[in-house]
Amino acid sequence: MIRSFQSRDVAVAMERLDDARNRSGNVTTGVRAVTAEGDMEVGVWEHSVGTSIDTEIEEVFVVIEGEGTVTCAEGGRIDLAPGVVGLLPAGAQTTWTVTSPLRKVWITLS
Repeated sequence: MIRSFQSRDVAVAMERLDDARNRSGNVTTGVRAVTAEGDMEVGVWEHSVGTSIDTEIEEVFVVIEGEGTVTCAEGGRIDLAPGVVGLLPAGAQTTWTVTSPLRKVWITLS
């Protein structure tokens, strides 16, 4: 069966990011898994203005709203803006610098 969802309508509860990953003091993030099919999961993630670090799982994402950059300790940079598609390899050590509240749809495989 095929299905869809409107990413702008997905409610995401925001919480302050833990101190270990929060690089600018008051970053909040939120995530909500929306649907799964087989080994694929799809959801929505948000990040407030500010800077954070993360260790990634393998993911493809599409930016829906917001702007900023994500850089990787191993090299590479993605300029984040609506419509940008990003690929994150598992284990990548990333720094997210968000200049306008970010909302993305993510897709992972388990």
